[in-house]
Amino acid sequence: MTVPPARESASAATATAVVGDEDANYRTSFTDEAYAPDTISRPMTLVAMAIAVMAGGLGSLAAWFALKHTHLPAFGGSQVSRALATAGIVAVVVVTAIFMCWWAVDQRNGRELPTWRKWLSYAIAYLSPAGLITAALTIPLSATKMYLDGIAIDQGFRTQYLTRLTDSWHLSDMNYADLPAYYPAGWFWVGGRFANLLGLSGWEVFQPWAIVSLSAAACMLVPVWQRIIGSVPVAVAIALVTTCIMLVMSPEEPYAAIIAMGITAAVVVGRRGLSGDRFALAGVTIFLGLSASMYTLYTAVIAVSMLFIAALFSAVFERSWWPVLRVIVVGVGSMAIAALVWGPYVWAVLTGGHRSGATAAHYLPSEGARVPFPMLAASVVGILCFVGLIYVIIRAMDPDVRAIGLCLIVVYGWIVASMTATLTGTTLLGFRLDIVVTMLLATAGVIGLADLRLVGIHRFYPVQFSERTSKLVTIALVAALSCGGVYYAQSIPNQNADEIEMAYSETDGNGERADKFPADSTQYYPAINDEILSHGFVPRDTVVLTSEKDFLSYYPYRGFQAFTSHYANPLGEFDQRNAKLDEWASRSWDDLADPEKFAQALDESPWKSPQVFIFRGQSDDAESGWNFDVAEDIYPNNPNVRFRGVKFNPAAFQSDHFEIKEIGPFVVVTRV
Repeated sequence: MTVPPARESASAATATAVVGDEDANYRTSFTDEAYAPDTISRPMTLVAMAIAVMAGGLGSLAAWFALKHTHLPAFGGSQVSRALATAGIVAVVVVTAIFMCWWAVDQRNGRELPTWRKWLSYAIAYLSPAGLITAALTIPLSATKMYLDGIAIDQGFRTQYLTRLTDSWHLSDMNYADLPAYYPAGWFWVGGRFANLLGLSGWEVFQPWAIVSLSAAACMLVPVWQRIIGSVPVAVAIALVTTCIMLVMSPEEPYAAIIAMGITAAVVVGRRGLSGDRFALAGVTIFLGLSASMYTLYTAVIAVSMLFIAALFSAVFERSWWPVLRVIVVGVGSMAIAALVWGPYVWAVLTGGHRSGATAAHYLPSEGARVPFPMLAASVVGILCFVGLIYVIIRAMDPDVRAIGLCLIVVYGWIVASMTATLTGTTLLGFRLDIVVTMLLATAGVIGLADLRLVGIHRFYPVQFSERTSKLVTIALVAALSCGGVYYAQSIPNQNADEIEMAYSETDGNGERADKFPADSTQYYPAINDEILSHGFVPRDTVVLTSEKDFLSYYPYRGFQAFTSHYANPLGEFDQRNAKLDEWASRSWDDLADPEKFAQALDESPWKSPQVFIFRGQSDDAESGWNFDVAEDIYPNNPNVRFRGVKFNPAAFQSDHFEIKEIGPFVVVTRV
């Protein structure tokens, strides 16, 4: 990790001359004196962000393609990919540190960087986060087509959504037919277009799209922080620290991780926007709009923070209504952007759509019952967070630092409020904010160390330490932290070992396991799909009743029922559908045992009725029946879902209305 060179008034003057008086007001307020040797203008910021996104995304995609042509062994059964990942991580961190230190030393000594080295340093700086992601994720996952966690648990519904939006560009619910999308579709919709471009199915594109999108977002952090801080080395340090934290705490949920990585920058930029900087105001508006289109929880936290900051500014510092009015402008603008995703759902609700049964906030794991204190962790990030906490307290009068501190207060308040909300039968999903706390504190820690180096220890103890000695002490500190950074970064593959191994042990959409072990019952899915297609059904127009959630993740059929209520569209009436399934199952042994009456009951459903049924059982088992698992929300218990099997009477399907075929452990029934 590197920090900027010493503060010099000449540097400030040069920066002002370069960027002009208008942009000079935007220079960092993290230091007492203006320090912005690497400040870029507004147009150049936009150009640099576009270059970083394109270069980071394309670079990681090229690396993904190259690694797919290697023959590395499975991650769990060999140390080869671990070793290569570690070597890649060390190379990225060391090379970046060397060039950024070289950059800082030249600036300190007033030397102009040679053109070739300046551009090479920029390339390394802007691409280093993508290099870190490639080493930490792409190499370990190179021998599998699955992403972290494979298709297990939450990855099942994420893959289902990506499969749905790969099949069609029209925004629609990930499961139910004829309903608008409820879960924010931004990341998934773009991922679907990415899949179409590469000619991949939805489940296959999850891995490359996650890696490419994370890399692009992480690389964009460098020019964003360069604009905020005015120093390339500090911007790179923040970007790499942020990327490392993301890779440890939230890599399996890429769309949320992308927003989390930008929260600290959004808070600082938002504060500057509230103070009247229109460029910053536009930037935070766009960020919040995109955030609401991808992960609304983080959007809400940032919005509450900005309201808090605006109210404080209005009442205490500026004594003006302008900050509040600017928050309103940001709110209206960001909602207009988010309406591209949320508009159809909101319209359906406003026009009378009935909602019931969805329980998105009914989840309280052990992490949600404690307050996170990353500053006390025995790790490099723990040290950074501790430094960040001290820095936020000491420099509380600095408006940018104060904004970070106020956001921390809001986040901690949200976490505690989530715990108390359990008394009302729900939560605020506070456990998902652990990463936000860590990001805020770690970023403040990097800036604090940069400030410490700017001041120098000889300023505090001029008798004991000369300026030269303080420089040596600072260099030693930076070297120690850099070693700690390498140590932390190289542990990322092992931190994600369980998730990576699941990507190898889960059966993919081709019916294969990447670790070469025998596949589970998922291997029969291709045959089931062929059976359905043989009857002329079009997947996107066909409703399937099945508790085999992975089948709907691999093929773009519509589900009659969502896998659980926690990711179900409220307009889908999850609870009422469960009641209808219980009714059909129980009555199939009674008055609906007559196939004619059973078919009529299906047609009388208030929703589009199933056209295909996939049960567990044997086609000739008339006594035990065919099983379907109904998911029930049992919050506040943890786990919060219980599966209860209901049995359908095979006799209810014995007619010309249905065609029955046994495939492996499944019975596939199609309406004809």
